[in-house]
Amino acid sequence: MALPAIYRRIESRLLSTTQDEPLLRRVMPELDSIRGIAILMVLVYHAFYWSTNLSVLPRVTRLFVYATWPGRLGVNLFFVLSGFLITGLLVESAGREDYFKRFYVRRVLRVLPAYYGILLILAVTHQASGDFLGLSVIYLSNLTPMFGIERSYVVLWSLAVEEHFYLIWPAVVRRLTQRRLLCLSGAVVLAVPVVRAFSYVIASRRGSDWVEVAGFTWNAADALALGCFLALALREFRWDRRTTLRVALGTIFASAVFFCAGVPFGIMTRTSDVFGAALQEVPWNFAFAGLVALFLVLGTGNWKALVVPRTLRFFGRISYGLYLVHILGDWGSASWSHPRPPSWSPGFPGRPSRNSSSAGKSAGRQ
Repeated sequence: MALPAIYRRIESRLLSTTQDEPLLRRVMPELDSIRGIAILMVLVYHAFYWSTNLSVLPRVTRLFVYATWPGRLGVNLFFVLSGFLITGLLVESAGREDYFKRFYVRRVLRVLPAYYGILLILAVTHQASGDFLGLSVIYLSNLTPMFGIERSYVVLWSLAVEEHFYLIWPAVVRRLTQRRLLCLSGAVVLAVPVVRAFSYVIASRRGSDWVEVAGFTWNAADALALGCFLALALREFRWDRRTTLRVALGTIFASAVFFCAGVPFGIMTRTSDVFGAALQEVPWNFAFAGLVALFLVLGTGNWKALVVPRTLRFFGRISYGLYLVHILGDWGSASWSHPRPPSWSPGFPGRPSRNSSSAGKSAGRQ
């Protein structure tokens, strides 16, 4: 049987439906499942890879821990999903008189109580420095290395990136047409890897820790922009379920090919090679965008039960709070694992130290 024929059968099965739901709806429960996947990636990464001294583990166990490394990219999945959802909310309400008030009141009520609650806990328990907390109050936790301040509670960096997105993007959406927003989002997706490459070169010359520099907003914005691009493309080009499915599967496949093709060029490490620093996360971001699109298709057809399991949706609904608290104290150290000595130097490419920003890069936003 020819490959196209096999694909047509798969496509026909995935598109089968007895309901007539649009892809974009007011409530899309399958996206709660995406959140659930993202936060579980983060938890697994922090429980095993991030907190374990691999050098003392048996070979089989070490291979298992290595397999949890992609959990670091759970934060990228959160970014893609956030860009998609926030852009959709903004575009749909762009003509309202209370556009800004409606958006920011909802953000404040959803984000700030838990965020400032965790800062208070960190202050009371002395788990973060005063300087770090001071900058975190104004959502500059991802930029603390610029001021010579260690990221005392690493997971907050991605929330700072999110907040910068919330401050800038609503005004942009309000002023530009949908087509121009689409072009702008695409330009950011293309430009940020170039910016990362330059940032890596500059950081290397200055002896800075690239893992921390990678968390600066301008080095992490492409995943958000890709989510924005997907939300705008679905609306601008009015993709139907078939087109969306083809885009989703094609994007996931192309992302896998790109990543595999990049292995000989250093894409597996982002701390010792400019190619990896600039491009390691790019195929993952595109694969995550494809995953979001795929879940939209499956969530509006006969396969809906597959993408709305209760467990994933539960974790999705509590993902923000769980992300904030899951490394409080000494959580994240698997009971069977051996603690890492302070001077331990990892052998796996791109592995961060416990106090580096990449640890936070595995966690989520809302």
